[in-house]
Amino acid sequence: MTIYDVARKAGVSPSTVSRAFSRPGRVSAETAARIRSVAEDLGYRAKPLHQACRDQKSSTVVVVLPDVTNPVYFGLIRGIEEAAAAAGYGVMLADTRWSEAQERAVFDRALVGFDGVISAGSRLSDRSLRAAASRCPTVLLNRIVPGTRSANYDIAAGVGAALRHLADLGHRSVTYVAGPAESWADGMRWRAVRETAPQLGLKLYRVGPYMPTVPGGAAAAEAVRRHLPSAVVLFNDMLAIGLLGGLASAGIQVPGEVSVVGFGNMFGADFCSPPLTTVAAPMRGLGAAAFRQLEHAMRRAPMNAQDVVTLPARLVVRRSTGPARGRRVLVPTRSRGADSASAGRELRPAAVARSS
Repeated sequence: MTIYDVARKAGVSPSTVSRAFSRPGRVSAETAARIRSVAEDLGYRAKPLHQACRDQKSSTVVVVLPDVTNPVYFGLIRGIEEAAAAAGYGVMLADTRWSEAQERAVFDRALVGFDGVISAGSRLSDRSLRAAASRCPTVLLNRIVPGTRSANYDIAAGVGAALRHLADLGHRSVTYVAGPAESWADGMRWRAVRETAPQLGLKLYRVGPYMPTVPGGAAAAEAVRRHLPSAVVLFNDMLAIGLLGGLASAGIQVPGEVSVVGFGNMFGADFCSPPLTTVAAPMRGLGAAAFRQLEHAMRRAPMNAQDVVTLPARLVVRRSTGPARGRRVLVPTRSRGADSASAGRELRPAAVARSS
């Protein structure tokens, strides 16, 4: 007798049955009573949630993403799938649509019948994520929560490379366009910008938060236009591409009047006009590293310092950045055989931490 049999007879979802036994406060009293009555009739006895997760081997892991339509996740998904397939596991994708409530519902379902969870861009609290990890093997992407496993890229090094590039082009001020207020990654990027900009003599401004989407970037264009900084760094590439469109509609030239830097180097970042300078995260490698971390968790291996993995980041320079207004800066010329729309120079950070 399984939780699915109880759910079928009670007329509810398996996740509701799970909550009735593990989190009764999140199920109405009437529904909980009906579930318990059905379970008693069927002879079903609930196991502790962590034991259920361990016992019900599905050879499938769940990847929880805030927006599956964001091209930045293409490489990440491929990296996870390749590593999972090599280990004999399948992968299921779950889209939370940047909703904390949806993410909680996904976690509730994932904790029943799946072998592990990889979560990117989580909006849940540290306490909630630690609780989830205690019940079912869980790995976080680009989020560090003490007591959990994670795979990240070096945000500080990426930000440093971007700001040094702008300073070398003669820029003396930069505006940061923030992503979601609840985003851990946004907080870390803003912290890195705030700490690095003064060291390079850059005045710093901030606008936002904005949804990390193309429409969000178009909305940010209005705020950026009010004081028209000479350079803008954005939370992600989707925002940056939306900003490019919004500035173009207003007749503002990029990079002639303002330089623009994104984050992620997503698929399509070199297709926009002009092609986008961006901090490139090693998404495919990040996905593979996350699954290796999940394998440790699924084997119940003891936690240690190596369970927080940090991969290097790099800056890919394209045509959305140029000399500051009124300044002439010598920049390396492209090779004649390169495709000017997609070729990019890579500036690697001088110091990159590979683990922490």
